[in-house]
Amino acid sequence: QGVMESFLGTAMAGSMFCLFAGQPLIILSSTGPILIFEKLLFDFSKGNGIDYMEFRLWIGLHSALQCLILVATDASFIIKYITRFTEEGFSTLISFIFIYDAIKKMIGAFKYYPINSDFKPDYVTMYKCECVAPDPANATLFDASAPVAPNTTNVSLSNAINLTALDWTQLSKKECLRYGGSLVGKSCKFVPDLALMSFILFFGTYSMTLTLKKFKFSRYFPTKVRAFIADFSNVFSILLFCGVDACFGLDTPKLHIPSIIKPTRVDRGWFVFPFGKNPWWVYLASALPALLVTILIFMDQQITAVIVNRKEHKLRKAAGYHLDLFWVGILMAVCSFMGLPWYVAATVISIAHIDSLKMETETSAPGEQPQFLGVREQRVTGIIVFVLTGISVFLAPILKYIPMPVLYGVFLYMGVASLNGIQVSALPPPPPPPHQPGTFWDRCKLFLMPAKHQPDYVFLRHVPLRRIHLFTLVQIVCLAVLWILKSTVAAIIFPVMILALILVRRLLDFVFSQHDLAWIDNIIPEKEKKKEDDKKKKKKGNKGDSSSDEEFPPPSVIKVPMEPLPARPRNGGPHCLSRK
Repeated sequence: QGVMESFLGTAMAGSMFCLFAGQPLIILSSTGPILIFEKLLFDFSKGNGIDYMEFRLWIGLHSALQCLILVATDASFIIKYITRFTEEGFSTLISFIFIYDAIKKMIGAFKYYPINSDFKPDYVTMYKCECVAPDPANATLFDASAPVAPNTTNVSLSNAINLTALDWTQLSKKECLRYGGSLVGKSCKFVPDLALMSFILFFGTYSMTLTLKKFKFSRYFPTKVRAFIADFSNVFSILLFCGVDACFGLDTPKLHIPSIIKPTRVDRGWFVFPFGKNPWWVYLASALPALLVTILIFMDQQITAVIVNRKEHKLRKAAGYHLDLFWVGILMAVCSFMGLPWYVAATVISIAHIDSLKMETETSAPGEQPQFLGVREQRVTGIIVFVLTGISVFLAPILKYIPMPVLYGVFLYMGVASLNGIQVSALPPPPPPPHQPGTFWDRCKLFLMPAKHQPDYVFLRHVPLRRIHLFTLVQIVCLAVLWILKSTVAAIIFPVMILALILVRRLLDFVFSQHDLAWIDNIIPEKEKKKEDDKKKKKKGNKGDSSSDEEFPPPSVIKVPMEPLPARPRNGGPHCLSRK
């Protein structure tokens, strides 16, 4: 799939989901784990001589059927075992993918446009690049259709090009390499200023977005102006650094969007035919990789839904876990037939959507912080976002001026902001509730803080610090295992390892007490606790009624005299009475 498929698929799937799903605040996207699995699937198909699009279609159909079976069997009950341990592990992994990909792209820019560290101003006359013709013995006719330099008038472009008649000194770099020439000179590998300019655009966009997001709490301008600047910080940063790029006029890499609505591959249409290119057994064997896709989609969708439906967001409408998974399965089948990417709930983007819809009180007194009231629960914003995504295909003449480093800076900001407390919030952090556990990132920072400089977190008063470090260390190890699996050949079992996070959390019940887990995580579901309490009561009841009576003695009654006491004036008062 290419850019055109991504734009149209996002617009179609996202609009349908926001229109009919149970929780329209969730934003669908082709997430990092899904893209990793598709890359592995493509490599497997290419290495075994299997047609990728047809194989992918059958995997999508099997996975869609499995999602519908999960909905029919009420399999979403497993979300009650998804505690903050699993949420933070998965959300942190997605945030790291955003950060890693953004930095990786910038490092790639330095490799593609390297900096000449051996440059010496005194030898500037030696830095040049020339196109040298190939060996005359091989300089025969070369079939080509690309135009050459304008002043090359003695070249025949009918069906072939006479290489001996070319003026090699007038050819561009691409034309020189295409016609078999070679580039000679010390400056051939270096492009001045592009790497540095790309880094300025990248880091500048990130810093400006972060600064404008915090501008809401500054002392300048009225409250509505500051709120407007903070809400549209991404847009202002993109516009500003697009202008900076235009002022310098350097040929930085730009966003490429096709102007014609057609599939990226010329050998296929908008419908993938399910038969004819693969053996019959592939249609049945595709159920096995489809099971891995189903596990990945189920965990990705439900973990994001649990994060969106947290009680801290004060949502008034109930969550529709089954309905959401139903529509994800239907859309997966449709996207598979059309050759579009697979879409599932995107954690970072959904949290950003929640943040943009937060409501707060209007402050009147100077220095008074706004109080969080809730989230505007509606379907309009999601539908508008996805409709504009589809319309942006027709804005290719405008979007082509956006430098790619600017977009990488936006991705870096989204990853860092989501990592900082697993939320993208423009509100100041409210005082934690009595049993509010600390976030993963807060507990990670405790490793580097002496005890006397640690913040006054509530959970630090009730749980020993070494127990907190042990719990955080388990999370870090699980996150490292997921990252290693994602980056190696064993990434095919990546969905199973995400499911294993729930099992690891269940095993922690044997390591930590319920008191500790209540403060640093969520305890086991109430239904399970009730069963365990009932078992304990039955065991104690078998020992005899006397023991139970001793365990629960009748409450003693305390009588308090209700006679009125004479009022005694304060010493030194103006109406003191002398003692008799």
